[in-house]
Amino acid sequence: MINFRYHVVSLTAVFLALAIGLVVGTAALNGPVADSLKERVNGLSKDNSLMRQSVNSLQKELDMEEDFAAEMAQVILPGKLTGRRVLVLSLPSGRDHTEGVVKMLQLAGANVTARIDVQDKFLNPDSNNNLLELAVTAARPNSVPTAGLPGNGHGVETSSALLASVLLDRPQGSPPVSDADRRAVVQQYATAGYLTPEDKIGGAAEAVVVVSGQPYVDKFSAEKDESVVKIAEQFDRIGAIVVGGMGSAGGNVVAVVRGDPVLSQTISTVDNANTVQGQLVTSLALVQQLTEKKAGQYGVGDNAGGLLPKLPQ
Repeated sequence: MINFRYHVVSLTAVFLALAIGLVVGTAALNGPVADSLKERVNGLSKDNSLMRQSVNSLQKELDMEEDFAAEMAQVILPGKLTGRRVLVLSLPSGRDHTEGVVKMLQLAGANVTARIDVQDKFLNPDSNNNLLELAVTAARPNSVPTAGLPGNGHGVETSSALLASVLLDRPQGSPPVSDADRRAVVQQYATAGYLTPEDKIGGAAEAVVVVSGQPYVDKFSAEKDESVVKIAEQFDRIGAIVVGGMGSAGGNVVAVVRGDPVLSQTISTVDNANTVQGQLVTSLALVQQLTEKKAGQYGVGDNAGGLLPKLPQ
């Protein structure tokens, strides 16, 4: 028979074992395991500090390169586009760097005839029929015959052809477009929510800079990217054109132009127009378009032909 004394001894032995286990375990954790964990934490903290310093250094280097480009622009650009009439079309994806592009054009002496913001509604496939109606009937002045517009049922393409016809110099032998008609066409599209002119339309331009960005990623991305290319194509048919973009992959207009042996012969692209360097190069590419009648592909992308065109004399 097991008596009370035996229970007391057994319980004492159990508690004594637990106490010894706790002491031994704590000693183990305070020894090599704890030292290892502490060493790893210190290492990670040091790595984090070094990476933070590296990021700060790279950001400072980038800022200094942009400051350098801005100062070089003050030396290189003035007078290079004096008297040249330039239209600026700002796409939604390029809105953030449009102002920088415009400032460089103005520093070069360009007469920016208008800056027009193309709204996302203009690129939305749901707007196709309304854009066709505007281009063919509602907004079209008599000086632009329907025979001169694309007839394939693509609203963005047809509207872009009409806008290029009234905002750029007309081809020799074509009926001129009056300033009143020019403003009326833009106003029709603005009233419908497709365009937003940032200032008064100052006459026809001889060249256009299309400011764009990265490819679209929404459910209509393929149609919208295609429509941006259609805009560039239609303006290219009438005047000199430079696309100031951001990136050169993924199906944006810069990537498409560079991959097309025909378009790349007449449309210039810059793939880093979101930087001061790229905004400077956008103006230089336009100088090359207007003075040498030559297109080039510039920037930092793998498919660029160089960082910048040969500097004008």
